[in-house]
Amino acid sequence: MDADVIIVGAGPSGLFLAGELRTAGIRVTVLERLLQPTGESRGLGFTARTMEVFDQRGLLSRFGDIETTDLGHFGGLPVDFSVLGIPNAGGAKAIPQAHTEDMLGAWAVELGADVRRGWEVAGLQEDGDGVTVEVTGPEGTESLRCSYLVGCDGGRSTVRKLAGFEFPGTASTMEMFLGDVQGCDIKTRMIGETLPGGMVMAGPLGGGVVRIVVCERGTPPKHRTEPPSWEEVSGAWQRLTGQDISGGTALWLTAFGNAARLATEYRRGRVLLAGDAAHIHLPAGGQGMNTSIQDSVNLGWKLAAVVLGTAPEALLDTYHDERHAVGRRLLMNTQAQGLLFLRGAEMQPLRDVLGELVDYPEVARHLAAMVSGLEIRYDVGTGNHPLLGLRMPPLALTRNGRATSSAQLLRQARGLLLDLSDNPELRRRAAGWTDRIDVVTAVPRELAPTVNLTSHIRAWNSALPLASHSGARLSTESTSRSISPWNAMQPGVILAHRPSPMGIGSGSASGVPPAG
Repeated sequence: MDADVIIVGAGPSGLFLAGELRTAGIRVTVLERLLQPTGESRGLGFTARTMEVFDQRGLLSRFGDIETTDLGHFGGLPVDFSVLGIPNAGGAKAIPQAHTEDMLGAWAVELGADVRRGWEVAGLQEDGDGVTVEVTGPEGTESLRCSYLVGCDGGRSTVRKLAGFEFPGTASTMEMFLGDVQGCDIKTRMIGETLPGGMVMAGPLGGGVVRIVVCERGTPPKHRTEPPSWEEVSGAWQRLTGQDISGGTALWLTAFGNAARLATEYRRGRVLLAGDAAHIHLPAGGQGMNTSIQDSVNLGWKLAAVVLGTAPEALLDTYHDERHAVGRRLLMNTQAQGLLFLRGAEMQPLRDVLGELVDYPEVARHLAAMVSGLEIRYDVGTGNHPLLGLRMPPLALTRNGRATSSAQLLRQARGLLLDLSDNPELRRRAAGWTDRIDVVTAVPRELAPTVNLTSHIRAWNSALPLASHSGARLSTESTSRSISPWNAMQPGVILAHRPSPMGIGSGSASGVPPAG
């Protein structure tokens, strides 16, 4: 085998997956068609959930000082994300996607990933033992062999097409422009402005550079091989706003549409899809890169466990089960936002009604959780705790008299059993799994209101599910049963905690939205 796993595509999902696999010791090769990154940044910033994921791998600090926000929108309707009850609920802002990709690429290479640029996939053949990938590289055509192949190669995925994945959905019905320009005095429109002929958006990036989005209704999509011209973009801007910006300069421009497609399966044998290769949609709410990264977090530990032989191959089916459902809701909410944002005056009554509803905290919380990815609830079995199946909020902890956190304890991407009651019997029963999980005795620094715990819950972290069991009392026997061979290797968190005499554990957990 040339590699345990070959990843096609060096975008955010491919690079994060490479880092996750290397953390587990898997031999990884990343093949990227482009010789150099484009330097273009369609996304600016990332969600609160992605901030948590980066923190759990020690990556958040690489961005330096991060500007965050609690303001967001749903289809152009302002939404106050602070209703989620967590810090930085609206996520990080003003971080170009190119910067994020550079950081992830450096991390993957530091961990030993083999990232090859200028390599294009031309064919693939799967058999019972692996996948043979035909590639065209700097020195011609050759074959590479791997146990598993993952397509992270974007909306026009070559891997998806060669492997025969179905990609149903709706084609684009309109064309929009996006780009960074300078030398223009443009009014800020951070969440967009709906106009009689369409919609425009503008936000300052610093240094006199402005990010603009232009949607002129009635503009059919074109099959382009080159970016749109500045004359096209500035002309559309003037027709919509009345402002002539043609005297400015475009740093880069691109065109995009409102196509919405979702692969019918994320896995076919030894070939898997992640990121835009599995789902494309209108870039509403900045969800694309975040969902793609979280696809890779979910897949990474599972693929590593299967390659290492510590889990059966059927574990990979849970990647499809969990993330395909997320993809469905992603398409649903971005299509809904597109209708609100991009349609004409006939949608104004609906905008007005939803604008009133968003003033209700319950509605704002539901929409904010949907866009941020904090609403995701995986099926982890029966139980009635409000956290069950949701991601576990970050926990501030004290261990051996020193401050730490759940994020710090997850840096090695291993399973984590948090013993919050200093229970030696619990630790004894977990001893058989210490090759796969870290058992840590700690005390929550602020148990409430950060998170409310019943006696024994299982939540997921790093977008990973854990087995479910809840009870009125701490049960070391049930804890031992819950640490199954699959659960014990997941880089998530199992919590064990005695009931509080003050009633902690009743009601919903602060910062964790209710299921959608």
